Amino acid sequence: MDGLQLQYHRTGMLSIVVAIVAISVGTAYYFYLSRKPKRCLDPEKFKEFKLIKRTELSHNVAKFRFELPTTTSVLGLPIGQHISCRGKDVNGEYAIKPYTPTTLDSDVGYFELVIKMYPQGRMSHHFREMCEGDYLAVKGPKGRFKYKLGQVRAFGMLAGGTGITPMFQVTREILENSSDKTKVHLVYANVTYEDILLKEELDGFARDYSDRFSVYYVLNEPPEEWSGGVGFISWEMIQAHCPEPASDIKILRCGPPAMNKAMATHLETLGYSSNMQFQF
Repeated sequence: MDGLQLQYHRTGMLSIVVAIVAISVGTAYYFYLSRKPKRCLDPEKFKEFKLIKRTELSHNVAKFRFELPTTTSVLGLPIGQHISCRGKDVNGEYAIKPYTPTTLDSDVGYFELVIKMYPQGRMSHHFREMCEGDYLAVKGPKGRFKYKLGQVRAFGMLAGGTGITPMFQVTREILENSSDKTKVHLVYANVTYEDILLKEELDGFARDYSDRFSVYYVLNEPPEEWSGGVGFISWEMIQAHCPEPASDIKILRCGPPAMNKAMATHLETLGYSSNMQFQF
């Protein structure tokens, strides 16, 4: 084979190699896209999801599991954000209310909502009437908070009633990531012991991640034998159970309007700047 033929041969072989590499890369990228979990939320329009399981947790609280389009689909909700849910009230008129799922995108194929149904709540009526096989209209994501790994050294969380759900979501994300060393200190207030949502899960966190998570329960109407807080969350409770004011901590709060207002006053008294606080 002379020099010219050898050059042509080498050029031909190089073209074949380049073509094979290109095909391989394209195939790998195709499989990556096909296997990548499909995100289901749309921020502009409501999409309907089927209720596949309803679990009664108490006389007015239930856990609702909704099916996603495929077994590998994820909701696509950034940690710390929420969704808008639409349903019909007792008069048959549409109502819209924000809720935070207790599931993460590591839970593929479904998402769950823990809902407390109030007697006069418009969306509460919709959830009270929902049966397995019914559909819920959902839009999102919504919200100003988005959790990032290493965002702070520690969180203090002040939650009241159903305000626990965004706290639970952020806490799960932190604790289930072994690379995340963020500490979480939760103060959770309710009226009665029976009102405490997700208590079994929260107690499990405190047991399994005792070096990174603590919870202090506060009840307005505690049972006779009660070792937690009594009344409403006070500045003394915050001081005892939350991280001290610092540039690398943040206090999250979520609860009824009156509680949020009181917590803002307590935090200001204790020296937490606006940069150290976030209200869901």
